[in-house]
Amino acid sequence: MTNVRHSGHLSDPTRRTAGIRIPFPARLNPHAERARRHTLQWLLETGLLTGGAAAREYDTLRLERLMAYFYPDATGGDLDLAADFNAWFFIFDDQFDGLLGTRPEAIEELVDTLGRTMTPAGGTDGSPSAGPPGEPTGEPPLVLGFRDIWRRATRGAARGWQQRFRRHWLAYMAAHRGEALNRNADHLPTLDEFLRLRRHTIGVQPCLDFTERCGGYALPDELHGGSPLREMREITAEVVIFVNDIVSLPKELAAGDVNNSVVVLREQKGCTLDEAVDLVADLANERAARFTALAASLPGSLPRSRSGRRGVRPEVHGHVEHYVEGMRHLMAGNLAWSLATSRYDERGVAAVSGGRQRPWAHLVDAPVPAPREAHAAETAEATPVTPASAFGSRSRPGR
Repeated sequence: MTNVRHSGHLSDPTRRTAGIRIPFPARLNPHAERARRHTLQWLLETGLLTGGAAAREYDTLRLERLMAYFYPDATGGDLDLAADFNAWFFIFDDQFDGLLGTRPEAIEELVDTLGRTMTPAGGTDGSPSAGPPGEPTGEPPLVLGFRDIWRRATRGAARGWQQRFRRHWLAYMAAHRGEALNRNADHLPTLDEFLRLRRHTIGVQPCLDFTERCGGYALPDELHGGSPLREMREITAEVVIFVNDIVSLPKELAAGDVNNSVVVLREQKGCTLDEAVDLVADLANERAARFTALAASLPGSLPRSRSGRRGVRPEVHGHVEHYVEGMRHLMAGNLAWSLATSRYDERGVAAVSGGRQRPWAHLVDAPVPAPREAHAAETAEATPVTPASAFGSRSRPGR
């Protein structure tokens, strides 16, 4: 994979995505700068970032702007939380660029540890909820950060929404084991096999759950899981996947990762990378057109009562409209952000080339910094650490 020649077409994200047509506007939340400052501080307090150099490298990615596109009308507090969980998403994802990404059993252990934080109290194994980030807890940064996100996101939320949110997070985390199996396999999956897994690792479902939270509602299960919303959520995930796989292709080629629909289609079709990019762009356009058709027919597909009157309350109609608009924000915002972030340009490729990894990509083995050290790290170039297992007496997944 790392020996593939990058054409000029592949080196420029704007050129690679030129054939994609997402017919929805992207809008940016005006609280993006506030969210940026908040999340940088949160990352230092939880130990997900240590040192000024790591914070500056993270800041160039402008990940908070992705959430500002996803939730353009969210309040400042909701956008802060969204920016925190998005930061966690990407930092968690970067753990798999190295050895951990090829170790399915270690990933299972990590997912099990994280999954046990998703309790009503936000604790682990039935223990009381810990204090806010910055207070000593003995938890590794990935667990500390995720527990804090879960506690804040689910506070006061409907029980059914919490259960759905938990299922989507667990599916997102657990699917990384399947990607590890792909990296170890003798052959690539088919596109359908790849998408069954990738729909989870793309992380769209928890983001759509947060659309409901920002709107102050929880869709009824029969609507959320019924037609056509189920298909529309799948389409949203796949449009985000196809855009992400096109813009991240040089980065993943540099890292030797096969979990990319362009790579899968190149193998399946026996075509060039440029031709596979065009095929994936066509798939994104087909999905977006299908979404538009489903959205137009949605009002008439909502359940009716036997008397012929709508079986869905008027306020729920408004919630459905908000949710569908949220899907549009995800598709349009992902493309807008992807063309502006340094994660997928030449700097992003260089950051993972030649065996290099991001400075936050080894958290499974990293110790938790003391609270004062975390605050001091904001201005320090680096914080020296002593290697220690992130999971106490359990095995070390990242080694």
